[in-house]
Amino acid sequence: MQDKSLKIGIFIIGLFVVMAIFAPIISPYDPSAIDQDGLLMPPSFKHFLGTDTLGRDLFSRIVFGSRISLGIGLVAVGIATLVGLMLGATAGFYGRRVDTVIMRFVDIMLCFPTFYLILAVAAILGPSVFNIMIIVGLTSWMGVARLVRGEILSLKEREFIQAERSIGASNLRIIVRHLIPNAIGPVLVSATLGIGGAILLESGLSFLGLGVQPPTPSWGNILIESKSTLGVAWWITIFPGFAILITILGFNLISEGLKKKMGN
Repeated sequence: MQDKSLKIGIFIIGLFVVMAIFAPIISPYDPSAIDQDGLLMPPSFKHFLGTDTLGRDLFSRIVFGSRISLGIGLVAVGIATLVGLMLGATAGFYGRRVDTVIMRFVDIMLCFPTFYLILAVAAILGPSVFNIMIIVGLTSWMGVARLVRGEILSLKEREFIQAERSIGASNLRIIVRHLIPNAIGPVLVSATLGIGGAILLESGLSFLGLGVQPPTPSWGNILIESKSTLGVAWWITIFPGFAILITILGFNLISEGLKKKMGN
């Protein structure tokens, strides 16, 4: 069963990755091209998913938006995982005062509601793709740090680590060559879930106007227009929302598949 969920998740995310890579080829129209004669057209043969309030092709905007949304998710989680790995491994390996200082800092960061913290920082730094990647990444590493610390604490007393110490291996070598590779499994599961969460955060920020700014399409800022057109243009809400839903489902299936696979 785990193989099935993993394969389905990889297939779903693979489709979106291919769509993002080949967006200029797949998209039938320029995602920013305005057509005054095609405002709020419903789905048809000419416009597969309809058009928005400016007559822009919704399918093309969703396809190009996948580049932004997936890119932000991957980069933000990459940053969070790197920071969490470094701090968690340092805390778990050295223990004592180092562990206390780092874990109290983690506790302080966890006291702040993550979404409101991101909103505050985004409002200060200004909305842009780069800022969103950095903000989401630097406010999402605490769970990874705790997870890595726990794994390192259980691994550092194992026989193969003691053997490395006995032959004079440096602390850095032990951490990088032995502890982190052996602790990476649960981190991969967490990171896969985190990508879906980062995409959802980006969509929420863009919907509130603090994320990716128009005319650059992202799934979140495409949904902004649905606030005023829901009663007359349902497709502007349904299709980008469905893209977000399916993408997060795909990452969750991959995470679940990896978790079960590692459990075996």
